[in-house]
Amino acid sequence: MPEHPDAKSKPGKPAGMAGYALAVLCMSALAACGGGSTDSAPPAATSSSVSAATTPTATPSTPAQSTPATSTDTSTPPASVEPSTSIPTPAGTNSEQWVPNVSDTWQWQLRGTVNTSYAVKVYDIDLFDTPQTTIDSLKAQGRRVVCYFSAGSSEDWRPDFSQFAANDMGNGLDGWPGERWLDTRSANVRAIMKKRLDLAKSKGCDGVEPDNVDGYTNHPGFPLNAATQLDYNKFLAAEAHARGLAVALKNDVDQVTDLISHFDFAVNEQCFEYDECGAYTAFTSQGKPVFNAEYASVYRTPGGQASLCKTAKSANVRTLVLPLKLDDTYRFACDS
Repeated sequence: MPEHPDAKSKPGKPAGMAGYALAVLCMSALAACGGGSTDSAPPAATSSSVSAATTPTATPSTPAQSTPATSTDTSTPPASVEPSTSIPTPAGTNSEQWVPNVSDTWQWQLRGTVNTSYAVKVYDIDLFDTPQTTIDSLKAQGRRVVCYFSAGSSEDWRPDFSQFAANDMGNGLDGWPGERWLDTRSANVRAIMKKRLDLAKSKGCDGVEPDNVDGYTNHPGFPLNAATQLDYNKFLAAEAHARGLAVALKNDVDQVTDLISHFDFAVNEQCFEYDECGAYTAFTSQGKPVFNAEYASVYRTPGGQASLCKTAKSANVRTLVLPLKLDDTYRFACDS
């Protein structure tokens, strides 16, 4: 589930959290959402909002790059999946924790029945809505599983929503009914996030992708600032590592330098579109992968893809072109 709009008015909620409209669709016709759990509404959204003008409405025919037919959880794994190599780990990291590598390839799907057929090392999927059988299947195929959840917003369709206190929740996220910014200074909010990390551990996730960890750049309704955000993000990283989980820094580009030593990899949306990828040399120079997703329609054209991939490979950033809904209806990988 992509992120929400930030101070730069980036495209909001990419495909993980499809937004309220899809939430309503899921609640009224769960089957159409492709296998989400029956006790939750739509997957959570990530923080960048793409304007309708740039959101593709049809999937062009791209030779050798069109999305394969959706597979079931029992898909036959590819002959081999490249292994991660050992690199220095952040302070406080569990010695048995998975250590991602800068060369690891990935797939990101937060909505619908997960297509397990891609020959990639890492799958990034929704913590709540992904069935245990899917996680078990991916692990059996030798994949590493990263579990997505929103750490900076409440979502009224999540099973633990009732645990948030009224004063934990601030302003709504623009354009996303049912979702509100959280007061990340709250002890209760942090206790809920610990439980979510416990859930990730119990489900067999190798790592986590806490989303919406740049609320201070938005209008959360609380006096959050750069210092409170750094404190919260370091808290998330430390708690993930305490459970033997690798942890991704999601967007929050302005604080990459301050947080690089606490996070194992990065997940970014649209850094090429917004010319922000240079900040991630802090990760790649240490052998830590940067998983990037782009949504602009220009990247669905042969010329746009050729230019994007040339730049992405030069920057050593693992780049995908995906639909904003992150539902596997389209996929182009620069590493394929």
